Amino acid sequence: MKKTSTIGVLFVCMGNICRSPTAEGVFRKRLETAGLGDTIESDSAGTHSYHIGAPPDRRAQAAAARRGIDISDLRARRVNEEDFARFELVVAMDRDNLMELEALCPPELRERLVLMMDYAANRHETEVPDPYYGGSNGFEQVLDLLEDAVDGLLQQIRHGP
Repeated sequence: MKKTSTIGVLFVCMGNICRSPTAEGVFRKRLETAGLGDTIESDSAGTHSYHIGAPPDRRAQAAAARRGIDISDLRARRVNEEDFARFELVVAMDRDNLMELEALCPPELRERLVLMMDYAANRHETEVPDPYYGGSNGFEQVLDLLEDAVDGLLQQIRHGP
């Protein structure tokens, strides 16, 4: 990954209303702070079509807003075949969604598929848990995990492996 060219990062969870839009929001905020908004494109999507067109879960929006991150403009969409060519990194929140992506992705582009928590430096978790059926504290935990992993992801993009 070159530091000077525009690259794309797609964050993916199941329905694209909790984890992946939150990851995109954290990522956008970090890009803005680092002055990298013009060199890195980001988006989010889901492996399923349950919530197409819906805004992020209100609890995800509230948790993000408490940290100064606005995700209210995002809308759920489903991953499509063009995404695998468009984005240099397709970042799954958990192994189930990674397997869904592997089934959809052309074999020659599978090296673009990665797990979010592989970039976390300060966490032992290997997946970002789905907070949808839990309480608001689950959304705070997701943000904690994503902030750490996004920092590692940005470091990798900026400086290489």
